[in-house]
Amino acid sequence: MTTQSSIEEIKEWIDLLIGKEVVIEVNKGRKRTVTRRGTVEKAYPFFFTLRMDVDGSCQRISFNYVDILTKTIEVEVL
Repeated sequence: MTTQSSIEEIKEWIDLLIGKEVVIEVNKGRKRTVTRRGTVEKAYPFFFTLRMDVDGSCQRISFNYVDILTKTIEVEVL
């Protein structure tokens, strides 16, 4: 992802990713990271949702735009 400097820019970028497949790396602290792969489903004013297929079932996870700004999560477009 390119460096985003404001939440508004991040919201606009996520809006462009709706329906596209992404990989999200979540920093859990103490050198622990979790990688998730899914499709950006919807973008709301304060968060966006990621749809994943896990073992044949659909799961949804939500993330805040601030998480991208603070580098708690990293989003990579496939």
